Amino acid sequence: MEYRFLGKSGLKVSELALGTMTFGREASKEESSKMLDLYTSEGGNFIDTANVYSEGKSEEIIGEWLRGKDRDSLIIATKVRFPTGKGPNDVGLSRKHILSAVEHSLRRLRTDYIDLYQFHAWDSLTPLEESLSTMTDLVDQGKVRYFGVSNFTGWQLQRTVDLVREMGFTPLVSVQPLYNLLDRYLELEVLPVAMNEGIGVIPWSPLRGGWLTGKYRRGMAPPEGTRIGTAEKYGWSEAWSRYNNERTWRILDKLLEVSKEVGREPSQVALRWLLQRPGVTAPIIGARNMDQLKVNLGASGWKLESKYIESLTEVSELELFYPYDFVMNAQKRR
Repeated sequence: MEYRFLGKSGLKVSELALGTMTFGREASKEESSKMLDLYTSEGGNFIDTANVYSEGKSEEIIGEWLRGKDRDSLIIATKVRFPTGKGPNDVGLSRKHILSAVEHSLRRLRTDYIDLYQFHAWDSLTPLEESLSTMTDLVDQGKVRYFGVSNFTGWQLQRTVDLVREMGFTPLVSVQPLYNLLDRYLELEVLPVAMNEGIGVIPWSPLRGGWLTGKYRRGMAPPEGTRIGTAEKYGWSEAWSRYNNERTWRILDKLLEVSKEVGREPSQVALRWLLQRPGVTAPIIGARNMDQLKVNLGASGWKLESKYIESLTEVSELELFYPYDFVMNAQKRR
C-alpha cells in the first residue's frame, strides 16, 4: 500500500481509505472487525465513518475494534451535520450541535481524538464563521487534528478556503465528493478548486454501489439482494433508473474490455483509474464482506497503462452544458 499526503498537510494516508457505512447495517460486528483486520494487515491506515452511519453503530464497531490496537498508527475520520435526534438542535453545523456530536463520536470511537473531522454537507442555516470557529476550537483543544468537508459545491469549497484564510481558522485539508467513472461532475468546479488550493480529494462511492464491478449487463433486471436492486426502494442515488442508460453501458463495455486485457477485476480497474486521476488522494472503498474487500484491495500496488487511462477517460467524458461548454470553446480560441 502506498501513502500520500492529505492535501497540503504533513499527514500521510494510505492510497485506499476504508469506508465503513456498511458496518452494523449490511456487515455484522464480527465481519466488520475482520475487514478492519484485513485492511490494516495490507497496510491501510485511513478509516472513514460518520456519526449517522447505522445510527452510530459504525463508530461503535470501530471503537470496540480499536481496543488493544496502536491508535497512533491509524487515521480515523468521521463526520457531523445530519440529524442525530429529534430535537431542533440535533442537526446542522451550529456550535451547539458540533460540540455535542463530537463528544458522542469520541465516546463511541473510544478515543481521545479524531484525526479528520468533516462537515458532512453544507449548512445554509448556520453562519459559516460559527462552524469554522467551532472546528478551530476543537483543534486547539486537541480533540480534532485535521478539518475536512464532504459534498460541497465548488463555490462552497472556495468560500470555506477564503474564510479560513481571512479569519485565521484551522486549515481545510480535504474534500470528500462523489467521484467515479460514471459520476465526473466534480471535475467542472470542485476538483479545480481542490487542486488550486492544495486540498486532498477522497472520493466516496468509487464503484457507485456496485455499478462498476462488472456484475451488470444490458437488458438485465436489477438483481434482488444487491445494493442496486434495493436502491430504488430506499431512495439511494445509485438506483437502476438513474444509471440504466446508453452512456453507462458504453462505459461498462469499455471497463470490461480493459479489465480483460490487463487481467484484473473490473472493480480494480475502475479504482485504479480513479487513483491515477489528477488531484485524487485516496478513494474510499467499502464492502459488505471479506470477499468484496479482498477484491477492492487488489487495486493497490500496480499501475494502469496510460492508453487504458485515456480510453476510459474518453468513453466517460461528460457532455458539457452552459456555461462550461462556452468557457471551453472560448479557451480553445484563446
